[in-house]
Amino acid sequence: QVRLVESGGGLVQAGGSLRLSCAASGSIFSINAMGWYRQAPGKQRELVADSGPSTNYADSVKGRFTISRDNAKNTVYLQMNSLKPEDTAVYYCRIRAGIVNYWGQGTQVTVSS
Repeated sequence: QVRLVESGGGLVQAGGSLRLSCAASGSIFSINAMGWYRQAPGKQRELVADSGPSTNYADSVKGRFTISRDNAKNTVYLQMNSLKPEDTAVYYCRIRAGIVNYWGQGTQVTVSS
């Protein structure tokens, strides 16, 4: 059974930084994409950053967030700098292996003004 465990969320002041981690355990093969999504209250879940054949960022985080991955550890990271109150959301990692999407349980990021 595949399990994704996220960590690194928390409360930070505007302008601060956080680093999220997501580690996948279990039998997972043929990973072709690893990424981060977020969902703010009352809003739909949206892509933040994705690392697959190419790396993509939401326009709102370009230049502030950096996605990276350690394929040997099946782990994906999201370095978030210059955080803004509008970055407040639950952040979810997603790993796509073949045609299957695996999701983490979510980690709360709160940015105070």
